[in-house]
Amino acid sequence: MAPRRIFETKLMKLTELRLHERINPDYLREFKKRIESGGVLKRAIAVDRNTNIILDGTHRFYALKELGCKKIPATLFDYRLPEIQVRSWRKGIKVTKDDVIEAGLGKKKKLPPHTSKHIIKMGSTSKHISAVEEKVNIPLESLR
Repeated sequence: MAPRRIFETKLMKLTELRLHERINPDYLREFKKRIESGGVLKRAIAVDRNTNIILDGTHRFYALKELGCKKIPATLFDYRLPEIQVRSWRKGIKVTKDDVIEAGLGKKKKLPPHTSKHIIKMGSTSKHISAVEEKVNIPLESLR
């Protein structure tokens, strides 16, 4: 039996996406400079296919938005699957999938920057979700 593929990548409009975390303005400024100087987006963002909530890549989203881009490559996941788990980057803070969804849908305030840490189980190993975000290396001009 073939392993179940739990994600796919496609180009999405920025206007289709929802955010569950706020940004760190200093980090965004530096990150935007790096993307702009290279002229290329290297990696897709992670998005829940059911709600269009960004799971990983909020600063990439904002950097592209500020650079005049209209589209972004997104690796889509079904966030309801047990293979995807959420933890917090911050000590002493507990975050759940419901917290992420409610913040992304506007039912709660957005979470502080870098709060949620999404982990994907792949067989007997667990990795940060960025490990399966597709490497895209797309010129910024193609995203405008």
